[in-house]
Amino acid sequence: MKRPIAERPLAIACLAVALYAVALRRDPALGSQVTNLFIFSILAIGLNIIVGSAGMFHLGIAALFGIGAYTTGILTVPANPFGCGFWFSLLASALSAAAAGVVIGAPLLRLRGDFFALVTLAFGEVLRFSLRNLEEITGGTRALNPVPPPVLPQWLAGILAQVGIGGEFAEEYRLFYWLDLALLLTVAAAVARIDTSWLGRRWRAVRDDELAAACLGINVARAKLSALALGSALAGMAGSLYAFKMTGTASPDAYDFSRSAIMLCAVLAGGLGSVRGAIAGTFIVLGFDNLLMPWLDHWTQSWQTGDPSGRLFVFSNWRMIVFGTLLILLVRYRPQGLLGGPRRV
Repeated sequence: MKRPIAERPLAIACLAVALYAVALRRDPALGSQVTNLFIFSILAIGLNIIVGSAGMFHLGIAALFGIGAYTTGILTVPANPFGCGFWFSLLASALSAAAAGVVIGAPLLRLRGDFFALVTLAFGEVLRFSLRNLEEITGGTRALNPVPPPVLPQWLAGILAQVGIGGEFAEEYRLFYWLDLALLLTVAAAVARIDTSWLGRRWRAVRDDELAAACLGINVARAKLSALALGSALAGMAGSLYAFKMTGTASPDAYDFSRSAIMLCAVLAGGLGSVRGAIAGTFIVLGFDNLLMPWLDHWTQSWQTGDPSGRLFVFSNWRMIVFGTLLILLVRYRPQGLLGGPRRV
């Protein structure tokens, strides 16, 4: 039976092309926000592997995201002697985050539910304060910058120049858009393939019933560690892309618990265990604040009368109430998420 078109990477690519036509050509700032959503979609897919596929309630995904960003910063900033390129830094960030995820997660495999969540939450806070205090390595609250942009090969720069796109990431913002989109589509296709393989079936078996999975001969610890490794690697990869996009690592406070909570809300809204749900949830949750809010603020201020400095009808003042209400309604009437189907028997 053919899959619905919403599950195909081609559908995501077509949607991205439409967003490109609207966002990047008419409003570069809006196009930059869409590019950030691609990066956070990769982070959401990584979290979805850990929480949705393997059933581990992880609240420290922002810490792994920060490990990827700071690994890239350490390897690329001119103040350090390494001078590594884009692809090497991307791989190193993914591997360092995967190693951190496995090292932290291995002693916690016997913990379940709230206990596992509390320990991963503590790990995130410990890492955040460590980044602030290791000023000689991480720059402290000043962060690491500038992170140099990627460099295109000469042959590719020549091809892009012929179609009217500059060959330098520092000068042509659309290059980040296409690069992050290509990586997102690659990650989505690969994880969707893994999800239907023997490894994905083992993850779901462990998530549904660890005892039954062990009785069937599944190595529960190995299955959990593989989910932690892959999910953490994608988080580190997203952190590296974020550092290149922002030309810096941002301060350690950018990787606090609130970011982990927002990404968890995105995964829950889209649907646990669904790759397309993780992407859709990211665009809904983060797009609500970064794309929809500015437009609604402009719209409400354009028609409100009286004192223009009045703040009652500024929509962003009510965004948390609206956002919280929508989440409550979603959990009440669609607990499996917007794109999450019923669990298979």
